[in-house]
This record gives sequence, structure tokens and C-alpha cells, in this order.
Amino acid sequence: MSQSRISRIESGRQLPTVVDVDRILKALEVPAESAAELLALTRKANVEHTSWRAVAEIGIWRKQAELTALAESCQVQRQFLPSMLCGLLQVPEYARVALSPMVDTDPDRNIDRALEVRLERQKVLEDESRTFIFLLAEQAVYWRHVERPVMARQCEHLANVAQRPNVDLHILPISAGVPAATLCTYMIYDNRLVVAELISGEVALYDPKDIDHHRSVFDYYLKHSLGGSRATAFLLAARDEFM
Repeated sequence: MSQSRISRIESGRQLPTVVDVDRILKALEVPAESAAELLALTRKANVEHTSWRAVAEIGIWRKQAELTALAESCQVQRQFLPSMLCGLLQVPEYARVALSPMVDTDPDRNIDRALEVRLERQKVLEDESRTFIFLLAEQAVYWRHVERPVMARQCEHLANVAQRPNVDLHILPISAGVPAATLCTYMIYDNRLVVAELISGEVALYDPKDIDHHRSVFDYYLKHSLGGSRATAFLLAARDEFM
């Protein structure tokens, strides 16, 4: 951590994040019981909302670097994807579209640099000491964000990624008959952080109760999903349709 950041926290000009407090407590070797109390207070104080406009203003490539650090800091990452694939799963053409402004009111972005960092971030999937669980709604597979030939390659890429020993990829089909709405994309990092994506930005949740709730919802959808060879067959069938 930079000295300027520590100074802003000490002077009360900046609210420390849970990650900030955790790092400081470890550096100071604070006893476990006291550290747990301080982290609990920090989680209650921190429900962070970061707007996409703010992200774009400082450079969306920086956000990609932050996501890389998050992925490398946890052992199990769960991602619920109701309408669009996450950066770890995207082929380059799909990733470029995903990083581009959606409407005229979106701020300008350095797409090339962000794309480079996003594709580099995918190398974390090669670390077999980490586990990745991806739960894709059928809409996320079939929503045509790019041209049909690219969508076909994207589906085949998903089928290939699903073969990795540390990747567990599931598909939640429309026909599953789940009596609940798939509301938003969210990621669970171990059991310590949830990041939920909104149209305006993202919300970070650190409270254990919030994390447990998102995990329970994730597991509920997982029970209704296709996994293993059934997920692979679904993806290859989607590839053939796009071709």
C-alpha cells in the first residue's frame, strides 16, 4: 500500500476497504480475535459501489488488472452469468465488443489496452491449484453479441475450457423450469467477497450474510443446471447452430 493511501485512511479522509484493513492487520500481526472484530466492523461499513464511468475515467485496463489480482488472491471463484460471458471465457472478438461502449452516453475507453490485459488475465485458468465454477444461463450462450461465425468459435472455446481439470462449467437451460429470476451477474471470491454487476457499475459486498445468501442462490441454480458432458454437448450444439 502506498504511504499516501495509509495517510488518507489515518486522517479519516478515506474509508478503508476490507482488503485494506485485512492487509494492515496482517502487517501489524494483530491477534486473531481482535482482527476478526475489526474486519466485521469494516464489512458493515463497506458496501462499495463503483460506477463504470469512474472506471472508464481512470482507465478500464486498470480494472482488468484489479480483476487479475482478485483472481490470483482466491482459491475458488464462482461466477453466475445470466446474459453475457465473463472476461475469463471470452475469445478476443467477443471481448472487444464487451469492452466497447454500449450507448452514446458511455465514456471513451482505451479498448486496445484493456483487451490486452483481459486476454492476459485468462492465463489464471492455467493455474490448477485454483478452482473456477462458471454457471451460464442459456441466454448467455445464445445472446448474439458478435457475428455468427465468432459466436460459433466462442461456443467451441467454452467447450474446450470446460475440459480443464480445475474448471467446472454449467449451463442453466431455459427449459429447467426454475421458479426464480436470473437478475444479475455476480462473482463470489472464496467466501470473503461478492461483486455484483449493475447497469451503472458494480457493488462489492463483504458482509458474511450477504456472501452466504449469494452462495445459496448460486447453489440453487446449480442444482437445476447441466454439467460435465451434458454442458459440453449443449455448447457444441449451440456452435453448430451458429455455424
